[in-house]
Amino acid sequence: MPESGKNDVRELIIQAAWNVFARFGFKKAAVDDIAEAAGKAKSSVYHYFKSKEEIFEIIVERESNAFMEEISNAVDGAGSPEDKIRAYVITRIKRVLRLMNRHSGLKDVYLDHFGFIEKFRKVHDKKEVQKVKEILQDGVKRGVFAGIDVDSLAELFVISLKGLEYEWANVGDFSEIEKTVNSNMDHLLYGIVKR
Repeated sequence: MPESGKNDVRELIIQAAWNVFARFGFKKAAVDDIAEAAGKAKSSVYHYFKSKEEIFEIIVERESNAFMEEISNAVDGAGSPEDKIRAYVITRIKRVLRLMNRHSGLKDVYLDHFGFIEKFRKVHDKKEVQKVKEILQDGVKRGVFAGIDVDSLAELFVISLKGLEYEWANVGDFSEIEKTVNSNMDHLLYGIVKR
C-alpha cells in the first residue's frame, strides 16, 4: 500500500478511536469497538498501533497542541498585558469545558484517570507556564506589572487554573463561570489590598 494510503488508514483509525473514547471513555473502549467504528478488522488496528493506549496518546497529544494553539491565538490577538491574561483565562476555560461537554466519555478519562495522561499533562503544563511567563514578561517590560517573580507566578497561575477544572467541569455552564472569572479578574490583576 502506498505511504499516503497507509496514512489515510491510520488517520481513519485515530478518528474512529476519538469517537469511541468520547462515547465510552478510555477504560470501557475496546480495540474491537475502534475497529468496528473504523470499518476495519481488529488486526488492521494492531497493524498500525500497538494498543489502544498508543492511539489514546496520539489523541491526547493532538488535543494538547490544538489547546495551546487556541490559547496562543487568543493571547496574541489581545492588546494590553491585562487583556492577554483575561484572554488566556477565558480561552482556557472555554476550551476545557468544550472538550468535556463535546466528549462526555473523555470527561471521565480526564477527571478519573488523570494518572494515565500525567506525562502529557506535564509537557502541556510546561507550554502553558511558558505562555503565561511571556505575558507576564511583556507586562513587566511595558511597566504594567511590577515587583513580581515571573517564573513562580506563572507556575502558580497555571496550577491554580488546573485546580479549578474539576469544579468548572461539574458546573458546565460557561456563562456562570465567565461571570465569576470576570468579577474576580481585577482582584487577580490588581490585588486585594486597599491602596
